[in-house]
Amino acid sequence: MEKHPLMTDLAAPAPDTGRRLDAIDRKILTVLQDDASLSVAEIGDRVGLSSTPCWKRIQRLEADGVITRRVALVDQTKIGLGITVFVSVESGDHSDEWLRKFAEAVSAMPEVVEFYRMAGDVDYMLRVVTADMQSYDVFYKKLISAVALKNVTSRFAMEKIKSVTALPVPPMNAA
Repeated sequence: MEKHPLMTDLAAPAPDTGRRLDAIDRKILTVLQDDASLSVAEIGDRVGLSSTPCWKRIQRLEADGVITRRVALVDQTKIGLGITVFVSVESGDHSDEWLRKFAEAVSAMPEVVEFYRMAGDVDYMLRVVTADMQSYDVFYKKLISAVALKNVTSRFAMEKIKSVTALPVPPMNAA
């Protein structure tokens, strides 16, 4: 099946730009994933470069699509989103038209912070954040009314034990 334009294939390799990431690029990525608010001079100090070559590398990493964006991370509980739910969805319809409708509907739901097409016994997995059980029930009713679904299973997170946004940048010999 061809990938739907609303869905990103996170397992796909980055487009080949003709450039390989060297050790300094990898250090820059590690530093930026830890704190993207650092100045170019501070990043350069941490990776052993002066500001100008460091800035040029960051610009190249952005232009090549290695760095996709820089964001602020927000504590969900401090803004009143106390519930995290992992929702597995099974579909009886695997047509392109059904997927298009489902992807558009789910992508428009702000409660869904992650959305994956899966291999195995579940077709799709969603990570959903809401304020409380009543808010989740409103979301659930919106989800099941969007398109025909075979099965929806909700798993409520009791405790967040580990949650990171930084990817483990592999060393050069592993790339």
